[in-house]
Amino acid sequence: MHEKSFYSENDLEQRLIDKLEHFLLELGNGFTFVARQKRITFEEKHFKIDLVFYNRILKCFVLIDLKIGELKHQDIGQMQMYVNYFDREVKLEDENKTIGIILCQDKSESVVRYTLPENNEQIFASKYLTVLPSEKDFIKIIEN
Repeated sequence: MHEKSFYSENDLEQRLIDKLEHFLLELGNGFTFVARQKRITFEEKHFKIDLVFYNRILKCFVLIDLKIGELKHQDIGQMQMYVNYFDREVKLEDENKTIGIILCQDKSESVVRYTLPENNEQIFASKYLTVLPSEKDFIKIIEN
């Protein structure tokens, strides 16, 4: 399969869905797939969460939002809204708080740190790579 120089969020999502079994194994034990493009509506406004999982071991929902390009503070605010909605409207009393993960191509640690509250334990932003790093760069990543 040839590499494209540009991927849309839909392309990324489709590739994840195509490789869902492998993706679930990468996430870890206990994950179950719940929804793709899960629509939530309030005050006649519609929003779509890219991917929704449930972790049986953690007993919580895990929401994943995919972002092409650099992470913006608005993206973090959007995920906070999704997490709050799930915690207030979807999760059961005996379940743990929802976790939100934003997978982005690039991020500023300062934007993440100052957008999220200091005691944040629910929302995480992580960079993804579309091409594996060279062996030399990979060694540097592991050493850090």
